[in-house]
Amino acid sequence: MTVIEVKRLHKAYGEKIAVDDVSFEVNEGEIFGVLGPNGAGKTTTVECVSGLRRPDRGSVRVFGYDPIDQRDKVRTDLGVQLQRSELQPNLRVGEALELFSSFYERPADWRYLVDVLRLGPQLRTRFAKLSGGQQQRLSIALALIGDPKVAILDELTTGLDPAARHDTWGLIETIRDRGVTILLVTHFMAEAEHLCDRVAVIDAGRVTALGSPAALTSRIAVEQRIRFVPSEPIDDGILIGLPEVESVHRHGKEVLVVGNTEALAAVTAMLVRLGMVALHLRVEQPSLDDAFLAITERGPSSEDQSWPPETGTEGVR
Repeated sequence: MTVIEVKRLHKAYGEKIAVDDVSFEVNEGEIFGVLGPNGAGKTTTVECVSGLRRPDRGSVRVFGYDPIDQRDKVRTDLGVQLQRSELQPNLRVGEALELFSSFYERPADWRYLVDVLRLGPQLRTRFAKLSGGQQQRLSIALALIGDPKVAILDELTTGLDPAARHDTWGLIETIRDRGVTILLVTHFMAEAEHLCDRVAVIDAGRVTALGSPAALTSRIAVEQRIRFVPSEPIDDGILIGLPEVESVHRHGKEVLVVGNTEALAAVTAMLVRLGMVALHLRVEQPSLDDAFLAITERGPSSEDQSWPPETGTEGVR
């Protein structure tokens, strides 16, 4: 079932085009990521989906309803955490949670959210006294307090320390397991790779790639990088002479070999012939970071209407 449908979305601010012909769909129970460089149009896109901005052209539907003209149809089922949000400076954390909880007939247990997001020590703290990370955690709690069917989360874990970030990931996965659909804007590739079922990469206001993180990663031409410490000294020329090897670099005793997908087999076979062992061997696999850089550097072109191919990139230009 399609929960969010965006078709040919266009939004400009004066002469600046923020979003240009963006299309995608988000399915029920899915964590759908929106990725892109700063200023690419990600936040404008999700603000149109959440009903905070009216598109100049195109259409947005949430549960089949227009989130602006039919706001009452989606308001109670939609939770939104914005990139930046402000509360009354003297409002205490506990008061904000109780206040927002009162807006809904069947709110979530905000005490559970407080526990997972580590807000317990701040319950009596005024909003103005919270750190940036604490304000972010409170914003997440307020977005989820209505027990929404769809949660829109913009830069979910910006400002959080690594422990709080991983706790928040666990919370989002738990919420998804309960059937909540999540539209997630993030610039953390590890976050998208860990959480998202599918992602759309937006660059310069346009969708340039759409698919699962694994699908996007598998379709890029990334060189294989092999790190090891040879059990005995080895001349770089022996390694660079292998057809599968493109370059060899030294970092102290460690050797870094860069080559094609057959480089690992070629290097290890050569070491065996020389009677050597590769100690501390590591092979670096391509990541969503690599795919993201390849996609945003390449961008859309008239010759290649979708990237990567065969990912169902409806509306890609």
